[in-house]
Amino acid sequence: MKVLFIGGTGIISSACSELAVKQGIDLHLLTRGQSSRPIPEGAKTITGDINNAQDLLKDHYWDAVVNWIIFTPDQIERDLDLFRGKTNQYIFISSASAYQTPPSILPVRESCPLDNPYWEYSRNKIACEERLTRAYREEKYPVTIVRPSHTYDKTLLPFDTGYTILHRILNNQPVCVPGDGTSLWTLTHHTDFAKGFNGLLGHSGAIGENFHITSDEWLTWNQIYDLLALAAATLTGRDIKCKKVFVPSTKIAEIHPERGPGLLGDKSNSMVFDNSKIKSFVPDFRCTTPFSRGAMEIVGYYLANPGMVDEKLNAIEDKLCSLG
Repeated sequence: MKVLFIGGTGIISSACSELAVKQGIDLHLLTRGQSSRPIPEGAKTITGDINNAQDLLKDHYWDAVVNWIIFTPDQIERDLDLFRGKTNQYIFISSASAYQTPPSILPVRESCPLDNPYWEYSRNKIACEERLTRAYREEKYPVTIVRPSHTYDKTLLPFDTGYTILHRILNNQPVCVPGDGTSLWTLTHHTDFAKGFNGLLGHSGAIGENFHITSDEWLTWNQIYDLLALAAATLTGRDIKCKKVFVPSTKIAEIHPERGPGLLGDKSNSMVFDNSKIKSFVPDFRCTTPFSRGAMEIVGYYLANPGMVDEKLNAIEDKLCSLG
């Protein structure tokens, strides 16, 4: 199977690339060569920019094309033109944040309406999906839509404020938790996501369909913070506890406007998923990395590769914690 990944070295796509090579897929990565993550051994590279790729790709036909870095309808139009008649399957990476926010029914299924009034990123993904659905209906363009939720690897902390929060946890400083920390959230390790995703590559039954691919582990935000603190204590041998200060999400958005859309449009709501559909198409799909293990990977990575504390974010965190 000959597959093109546009991107392929990001947090989510890197695991899919590595697994694809192991599965014997003839994987080609269209990349500008700017990623810090290595190209998997065995993958072929096409160096260039998707915006000027007509000549680079003109002699190829693909069993599947996946664009990992597409966000707006104008980019969809570019890809529709570029791959029309050139692939058996075009997979669009959407987002589970496109689902109705807040959701009226849990767990969320693929039939949930798409509606996010809080976050422009999500509305753009919805617009992309609508254009692709129309292309499938009008011209049978071979579209498959995939909606990842919060997918991570060892480099990605689950907080908008990133390493700054881990630094505070490591130093027993208080951290701001939105709401009361009891809303449910889903974190999916990128290697688990890859098991479900790669099963859709070249799957003729997936044409015209949409899927989310997530873990079945549901955690409260209190548990997520505490698991990271436990990992920090375990790996350092120190007495580390997460000192949580609870602040309403609307107040956080007021004080830290840049964080508002992603918080109000995603993380402040309980979001858990019914994965029956992806399991019916990819029967071997199972998530085997609980976040307790993922937290150990994340903390271990940052203990070996400390990040930079963002002093602006740190000051905002101090201000938010003073409200609790």
